[in-house]
Amino acid sequence: MKLWKKQFDLDKAIENFTVGNDREIDIHIAKYDVIASKAHAKMLASVHIISNEEAENLIKELNHLLLQIENNQFNIENDFEDVHSKIEYELTKKLGDTGKKIHTARSRNDQVLVALQLYYKNELQVIIKKVKTLFNTLIQLAEIHQEKLLPGYTHLQVAMPSSFGLWFSAYAETLIDDVDLLKATLKIVDQNPLGSAAGYGSSFPIDRGFTTKELEFSTLKYNVVAAQMARGKNERILASSLGNLANTLSKFSMDICLYMSQNFGFISFPDELTTGSSIMPHKKNPDVFELIRGKCNQIQAIQTEMLLISNNLPSGYHRDFQLLKENTIKAIENTKTILDIFNYSIQQIIVKDVNINNEKYKYLFTVDNINSLVTEGMPFREAYLKISNEVENKTYSPDTSKKHTHIGSIDNLSLEEIKRKIE
Repeated sequence: MKLWKKQFDLDKAIENFTVGNDREIDIHIAKYDVIASKAHAKMLASVHIISNEEAENLIKELNHLLLQIENNQFNIENDFEDVHSKIEYELTKKLGDTGKKIHTARSRNDQVLVALQLYYKNELQVIIKKVKTLFNTLIQLAEIHQEKLLPGYTHLQVAMPSSFGLWFSAYAETLIDDVDLLKATLKIVDQNPLGSAAGYGSSFPIDRGFTTKELEFSTLKYNVVAAQMARGKNERILASSLGNLANTLSKFSMDICLYMSQNFGFISFPDELTTGSSIMPHKKNPDVFELIRGKCNQIQAIQTEMLLISNNLPSGYHRDFQLLKENTIKAIENTKTILDIFNYSIQQIIVKDVNINNEKYKYLFTVDNINSLVTEGMPFREAYLKISNEVENKTYSPDTSKKHTHIGSIDNLSLEEIKRKIE
């Protein structure tokens, strides 16, 4: 039950090692292998390699398998090497010699490639949609809390006045950059590799334009060697774009954990969203955001793994590529889950009133004091020294009256402009 089966049995230890856990991983791409097989069958009929009747029978059985997959009734038993051998076995069991013809003019190499790229295409679009949902949530929170002052920090030292509106919309606008990278990745994987076979094409007169249109790829990867070289490169680029998004969410989660602590006390969450301690009854732990932070850091590590597995391989197919699937798919699935739980949780954030008159925030406004003196005609360096001396001599009195009116500041968030950017 292997696509490469010959007249001998593989050593069991070798078989177990080479198969790995492909059966479990391949469930994620089973749907796309069936979709690609349907397109391939139609193409084979269109160039008269198989008959129209054979194509119709293949498509009928493939549709039956697709229904099983969608209803979670499709299993890849231990007898099979992977999803591809399982699907071909089912077709052969039902259709005999017709089922055996589905592999004509393709290799498992381009079969895996096209299934993965269809999966990547679909999942990237799902992730982009989820990011935009989170973006909208953050913009709404920025609008609601734009008047609420928040201490700004540099080097974790009290620095200048900020606001919750500025904080929420900062992460919203950062997500736009992440979406742009995801869209760039989507463009790269949206190229049809089917027909490249084992990496050097086929002597059959196949129509690669037919499958490109049928599978709704925006273009095809014309050069068959280039199509095979996309394996590894696709995963590196995908890992990079997911890693950039994960970096944003990890940083945001760190802010949340920090701001929830008693030493800051800027925000809180309903008890139902926090966990407690087994010995300290007062604890409200932000476990959700700590786990998001950790999982996002795992996702950021994937890019290094993809690079090290594939960076020194020559052109052509190598079995090392099998190792790319598991953690790439895991990163995609985790990213979707993280986006859902982040959006669900952040909507329930409790923003507290910060007492800016507290002594520890006294020096938030030193820059505003300096700017007031400059506005009155004093040179900046003299104004800086004057306020510096006041701070040293304990005679400083904060000026809280100034407005920050330029684009993107606390009193001019430019939320409508940010909303237009994501479109």
